Amino acid sequence: MSSRKTILLVDDDIGHRTMLKANLVDDYTIIEADDGDRVVSILSEQQVDLMLLDLKMKRMGGLETLATLKEVGEYLPIVVITAFSSVDSAVEAMKLGASDYITKPVDIEALKLTIAKVFNFRRLLQENQQLKSRLNQQFNYGNIIGNSKKMRELFETLSLVAPSDATVLIQGESGTGKELVANVIHENSRRKGKSFIKFNCAALNENLLESELFGHDTGAIGQRKGLFEQADSGTLFLDEIGDMSLLTQAKILRVLQEGEFERVGGEKSIQVDVRIITASHKDLQKMVSDGTFRQDLYFRLNVVPVILPPLRERKEDIPLLGEYFLHKFAQKNRKTIHGFHPLTMACLMRYDWPGNIRELENTLERAVILSLGEQITPGDLPAQFHNDSPDKIAPLIPTPGTKLRDMERELISATLRETKGNKSKTAKILGVARQTLQNKMKEYGI
Repeated sequence: MSSRKTILLVDDDIGHRTMLKANLVDDYTIIEADDGDRVVSILSEQQVDLMLLDLKMKRMGGLETLATLKEVGEYLPIVVITAFSSVDSAVEAMKLGASDYITKPVDIEALKLTIAKVFNFRRLLQENQQLKSRLNQQFNYGNIIGNSKKMRELFETLSLVAPSDATVLIQGESGTGKELVANVIHENSRRKGKSFIKFNCAALNENLLESELFGHDTGAIGQRKGLFEQADSGTLFLDEIGDMSLLTQAKILRVLQEGEFERVGGEKSIQVDVRIITASHKDLQKMVSDGTFRQDLYFRLNVVPVILPPLRERKEDIPLLGEYFLHKFAQKNRKTIHGFHPLTMACLMRYDWPGNIRELENTLERAVILSLGEQITPGDLPAQFHNDSPDKIAPLIPTPGTKLRDMERELISATLRETKGNKSKTAKILGVARQTLQNKMKEYGI
């Protein structure tokens, strides 16, 4: 395939066009247009890499041509040609999307350098965009949603730790998404494609837990591989590691230190190559102080700590999470629901979410199922959003005789209090432009 670039030369002066073509034809394929009004039709039929556009033409001048291209959504590198006395027009042309300009009489060497510079800049821009695209494709955050400062810090930590083989300890309250994070770490590691085994350590008593983890090799029951063997070459995620007995903790420590263990009842040492990710909603450091969790194991597990913030500490992510769950459950239940009533979002923002994202997800699934309209209203939310915090929620529920103006003022004031005066966040939650919010605040004297 030829790498030769194509230039569209637009000039109503045939003599000037001929001169430019003669000087460029050795390096580029040249297409000619005798005026600006022919440009759109030519671009719809032929692939053009760059346009040389004269600003002064009889039927359609260069500025009008640029405006037309912008209107129809045609974007390509454009170098405009202008008389020296009309440099202001060239600046105006660049505001309309031109890449560069040259003045008449045209210096051919300067023109060639300008064209080369524009092509080079375009190439670097495309390479940068491709690089960003590859980086985004290389790291997949799955269904972890958030744009708050705490979540951006979390994403940065995950992008650094996932490609390594480090042991990771994920800590956070129940419902914050620890299993999701473990999955993201595995899916972005060199072990992707290998086994990813998840196990909740609180699910079994000590004897069954040990057999589940390490397998057994007894005459009565026979041989059985445990989770460590099943996860060989892959990742083993041990959730609620804080519920494990001190005896089992010692055996886990040995696997981490030496990469080997024996099955229950067996004598043969088994070597494994497993990346360990653990999680707990408990304060393991306090458990170490209390003597219920081994300090040496804690240090082995806590090579890279990942702390998941509770939802109440990143409430600015609630609108994003809300839209995600709303779309998910509306689709699942075949309902046409387009969004949240502003009062509903204010209720969601005011609530402290002790059950975190899991509670938000369950709340919105219920709301979607019960909703009879095209928006989720406060009436679709459970009782705790109306009864548990009457001092917070009551002002947002209109009483007979309440004027819309008073309700709007209270809604804006309440949301500003929730966002600690952040106007951008407040505008986003209320679904209005920042300027509209400022105008309303001025109108109501807020």
